[in-house]
Amino acid sequence: MDWSWLLVLACPIMMIFMMFGMKGHHGHGKRKEEQDAVSRSEYEALVKENQAIQKQLNQIHEKVHG
Repeated sequence: MDWSWLLVLACPIMMIFMMFGMKGHHGHGKRKEEQDAVSRSEYEALVKENQAIQKQLNQIHEKVHG
């Protein structure tokens, strides 16, 4: 019996098994929500830091140009 046709199907069959093994875990669900929460808190921290720096720059500008 000629089994060479299995070699031709090996790649697509392995892809199917890999896709089912991953079960669609591409950063969805709880992990994605946690990453979004971290990103949101980092963003808010950067906004506050930016506001503080802007305030300092304005104070320096007022001292210099008086």
